[in-house]
Amino acid sequence: MRILLFGAEASRLRPELEKHSELEVVDDRPDTVVCYGGDGTLLAAELRWPGVPKVPIRNSRRGHWCIPHSPQAVVQRLAKGSLVRTEYMKLECAVRHGDEEPLCYLSAMNEVNVHMGRINSAVRFKFWLDDKPYDEGAEIIGDGFVISTPFGSTAYFNQITRGVFYQGIGLALKSTTHYTSHVIAPENTVFRVLITRGPAVLAFDSSPEYFNLRRDDELTVRRDPRPATLLLWETLPYQTDEF
Repeated sequence: MRILLFGAEASRLRPELEKHSELEVVDDRPDTVVCYGGDGTLLAAELRWPGVPKVPIRNSRRGHWCIPHSPQAVVQRLAKGSLVRTEYMKLECAVRHGDEEPLCYLSAMNEVNVHMGRINSAVRFKFWLDDKPYDEGAEIIGDGFVISTPFGSTAYFNQITRGVFYQGIGLALKSTTHYTSHVIAPENTVFRVLITRGPAVLAFDSSPEYFNLRRDDELTVRRDPRPATLLLWETLPYQTDEF
């Protein structure tokens, strides 16, 4: 098995991996990426090698999705093929302006995050669920919104709503004048969001890339047919086969 090490201190694991003839440490074309860090390290690895199985080993105070056991024990299980293969839903997002070609196209494991572009100017938007206008097409005014997977609901979504969800797709409203804070829809739902007043900024997961949004930009967010795959110590909630 071709193993690529990823993380600020991941090279420390190389001697342990080299003890196992089944594992070959490589610099490219990996069969598996071993992430040594926290949840941010895992998200960054998924951005760089989407779809390639990841083994997230905790080397951080915080790492909700990272295996808390010793690297030696995890590597031993990896070599034996006894880690649990688990798939997690991702989101795909396309941004268009009118009938123009997509301005950007991205895939997110945690969330798609839109925030006001100026600290003293709210963003305004409307959204649709499967082409059905939310709240009769009401314009929402506030700091922005997050569209999240169940996997990502333990992150920013949780900070906004103080809750998590186990299935579907969630939209959380950030400091808006609206009467509700979030919506949970079935996982096959297509979210369409129209920016009615900007500026706003689009970010996703731990990507260093940001996209500027303006009035009449439209986001279409849906389930990505390509899931993320993790090799874990044990089965954890939120995987796609539990929906």
